[in-house]
Amino acid sequence: MNPNILIRLPWLLILSALTFSSANADGPLPVRVFILAGQSNMEGQGVVDFDHPQHYNGGKGTLLKVMSDPKKAQQFSHVKDEAGNWIVRDDVFVRFKTRHETKKGGLSIGFAGYPGKHHIGPEFQFGHVTGEAFKEPVLLIKTAWGGKSLFKDFRPPSAGGETGPYYKQMIEEVHEALGNVDSEFPSLAGRKLNIAGFVWMQGWNDMFDDKARSEYEQNLVHLIHDVRSEFKQPKLPVVIGELGNGGPKASDSMLAIRNAQRAVAARDEFKGTVAFAPTADFARPANQSPNVGHGHHWFGNAESYFLIGDALGKEMLKLLKH
Repeated sequence: MNPNILIRLPWLLILSALTFSSANADGPLPVRVFILAGQSNMEGQGVVDFDHPQHYNGGKGTLLKVMSDPKKAQQFSHVKDEAGNWIVRDDVFVRFKTRHETKKGGLSIGFAGYPGKHHIGPEFQFGHVTGEAFKEPVLLIKTAWGGKSLFKDFRPPSAGGETGPYYKQMIEEVHEALGNVDSEFPSLAGRKLNIAGFVWMQGWNDMFDDKARSEYEQNLVHLIHDVRSEFKQPKLPVVIGELGNGGPKASDSMLAIRNAQRAVAARDEFKGTVAFAPTADFARPANQSPNVGHGHHWFGNAESYFLIGDALGKEMLKLLKH
């Protein structure tokens, strides 16, 4: 064998490795996947544009009305283009299986539980926050149903007793979404999917049952452990959205759920991986909102849902140290 080949071989291997690495760097970026789960307030009740004087309070508190306030124009400047059309992002995508259809596409208005494009949920601003933060494309998988408890409906396996049917359905929908990315989002086809975080927005139903309230903290701990185990990520970042309906002043039952949510995030075992996102300050008065009788849905106030999504997104970025 030519001795010069032996001398050159290590350098050829290094060069080959560098070339391979460079080629990979030029390939498609992986997708950051966030799971957004919970009950009706994760479904999304923020009204975009309905303004019937009787049924929607003349449009007070809708997204259009809030955006028209000059003092808030800058805060909402990224949701419409110069021609006045709703922005549809090509780097952030949403998938939500509602009772009526599977909604999927680039982030914009309309990814809520109702048909059409007249409502928003926390996904709206959460998607804008994460989309601006990452070079990689973002996929939001929403899985939510109204009127569901953690005590029974979402009961996680490790909590003991019968596993909740909506826990099972939540997991099934996430796997279904991951398996259908190539067909439902062609621009993401072939990319690696990295589950980057889990967001939990729930608690209303549990506050009406003594046992559900007393178990809420431990059941939420079990939920986090089980979701992490299911997706084989023991340190998966988790953000818990506060049950903030009604504002800072709340009933003892609601405060019990809030305290339990806060306590879970403060546990030593979750340090640096679980965060609590306060939301009570985002509540707006009923008379300044479109759904004056729906306190359980933040009165349908779009600004509330926008700010909730913003807080959830920013807490997630902190956990990801971005």
